Amino acid sequence: MIYTDNFFFICRVPLSAEGSQDVEVLDRSEGTEDFPRVFTKFEELRSHAFNKDGLYSVIRADEIFILLRTTNKKEAQILAFENSRANLITNLQHRVMQANDENAKSILRNVHQIDTNFS
Repeated sequence: MIYTDNFFFICRVPLSAEGSQDVEVLDRSEGTEDFPRVFTKFEELRSHAFNKDGLYSVIRADEIFILLRTTNKKEAQILAFENSRANLITNLQHRVMQANDENAKSILRNVHQIDTNFS
């Protein structure tokens, strides 16, 4: 067995992300003892998407923030995009249904290959 260090990474995934190359790594823990600092920063970054009851809502998010544990920056970017893809799609679909957002329609159609003709 080969041992590898794992770190906690905070990643920002814009709603227009087309792949892992669009994911920005914002911070990384320097060890387990650094996790509380990283988690606090993560909660602050995504605080705009909480409703009045303190519940997180992906449809309120202007961008998706992901906290994950992995070995390096490149792997963090890949995992962050994969883990956030369903939330990105949900958010964009909501924007199309609620505001007929043309930009969201375009992203759904061209990036995620999803039909935006909702009935």
